[in-house]
Amino acid sequence: MYQFLRPLTASVTYTRWLHLLMPGAVVSVWLFISMDTPWVPLVLAAMVGLIPGMRLAEGLQAQLLLTPAERGDPAATISVAPSDSWSERWRTALWLEVRLLGAGLAGLATVLLSTTAVDLVRSSFGSAPTEQGFATGLGTHWWAAILSPVPVVMLFAVVVSCGEMITAAARWLLGPTPVQRLTALEERTEQLLERNRIARELHDSIGHALTVAVVQAGAARATHDPDFTDRALAAIEETGRNALEDLERVLRVLREADAPPGQRPSLIEADRLLDSARGSGAKVDAKVTGALEQVPGPVSREGYRILQESLTNVLRHSGAVPVRVRIRVAGGRLELEVSNPLTGAAGAPGSGSGLRGIRERAALLGGKARTGPSDGEWRVQASLPLYGIG
Repeated sequence: MYQFLRPLTASVTYTRWLHLLMPGAVVSVWLFISMDTPWVPLVLAAMVGLIPGMRLAEGLQAQLLLTPAERGDPAATISVAPSDSWSERWRTALWLEVRLLGAGLAGLATVLLSTTAVDLVRSSFGSAPTEQGFATGLGTHWWAAILSPVPVVMLFAVVVSCGEMITAAARWLLGPTPVQRLTALEERTEQLLERNRIARELHDSIGHALTVAVVQAGAARATHDPDFTDRALAAIEETGRNALEDLERVLRVLREADAPPGQRPSLIEADRLLDSARGSGAKVDAKVTGALEQVPGPVSREGYRILQESLTNVLRHSGAVPVRVRIRVAGGRLELEVSNPLTGAAGAPGSGSGLRGIRERAALLGGKARTGPSDGEWRVQASLPLYGIG
């Protein structure tokens, strides 16, 4: 019983009924003008449906009244866009025909069933039924009032079922095409990838800055050397300033989804990472082979983040130890290697979101990255193709 009554308590049931009855107002105006040509509204509806903007108007109205829960959802089952092809125009024209016929049937059922309920009540009070309902010729009977709820229940059943049918028709005729579904899926995928990239940006940039600050502060407190303390504070200040700039870039992307993000750091600026690591006490032996200026922007930016995360891991897990950095541009690839002596605190191969992020960055560019112990060292090796998928 509850399953039957639940649709009657949902507002969407009555917005769908309103959507069904609305075309009846237009048709009734025409029938008032000319009762001899009831087919004219059908012809006009077919012609109007071929107008591209009509699909947009009908889609907005159908989404608002038939599927209000999907309003604003990119995956909505009713499209809100003008017709882009003749196939969509013909489907819109057919939708208008279905809507007019549905309005006629819904209006007829409303009039006949509601009139029948009233006639049954009138009959129980001694008044003869009208000739517009199903109670015509019933006469006057006191027991007719007992039957009056029947047409009301039938009317509610018609309201719910017709609402479901017109919604199904709208999803079929006004729903997105396969091309539109694919476009929406691609946009959703791009959004997820962008969110994942932003998460990696925050992890790499802020994580590096905090690691450097912790290491520098700890070393300054341990040495009790005023000169070293001054250098450590200067390094912390510089690292913090760079982290704030990176954070502002990411927040700008979040605040203004359509605005282009600011220029992100690239491998050309690798010196500031190396200087930051040196300022934390690490002995960095760096060697760059090839022209970093010729590395494409996306590859150079991801290479910078891989180097940043690699140095962050060294400082976080091994502290101030010798670090060997090799960056080579040759053979259409960017080769990057960061290694340091293993210590007891070194992380396990492949552990942590930072190391996973390194591999993800390399994979997105069609390259490869390996992280783990090798010959008594902890190594991060990344090989990225400069052009296309390697």
